[in-house]
Amino acid sequence: MSKILSIISSPRGGASNSIKLANAIIEKLKEKDPAATVQVKDLTKGPFPHLEEAHLNAFFTPADQHTDENKAAIKHSNEAIQEIMDADIIVIGAPMYNFSIPSTLKAWIDHICRAGITFKYTENGPQGLITGKKVYIAITTGGVYSEGPYKSADFVAPYLKTLFGFIGMTDVTIVRAEGFSVPDLQADALNKGIESISI
Repeated sequence: MSKILSIISSPRGGASNSIKLANAIIEKLKEKDPAATVQVKDLTKGPFPHLEEAHLNAFFTPADQHTDENKAAIKHSNEAIQEIMDADIIVIGAPMYNFSIPSTLKAWIDHICRAGITFKYTENGPQGLITGKKVYIAITTGGVYSEGPYKSADFVAPYLKTLFGFIGMTDVTIVRAEGFSVPDLQADALNKGIESISI
């Protein structure tokens, strides 16, 4: 029985194409493993705070020296990291906003990237500490970025693959649904994305 963690970063609810694509991935995972459980983390409801001095002070203070202020500041980060540690599979909905990811998703990422906790530096370079996980990233875009003239403007897939690989999650599958703003493509964009899912 696998544990699936679903990360939502779009505020559009039922109208969100990234949520629909991510849910289609989860449905296929559950077809393969009917006993799988799903935990949903909606980053748009009670969003993670952007990093401030209090968070950074807590990150770099040894746990046995944490003050009450440190403990409060680090609470979101510790919970997010534990949710990832507890999961076998992470499914992330990542709509492209202005060539990159939503700020809600970036804030969450800033809380899960912790030196000494989710990665460390060694004499051989950085080493990711979250291993044995499978990651699916559901990317939805108004234009086409997997190929063609705008491929170099895709800062979503390269960034997320690099980021998760850096903290140890190297088994990453990108699933795209593209062209939601292109008249000739928009009608079939979601279906084509769903049909491309390979579990």
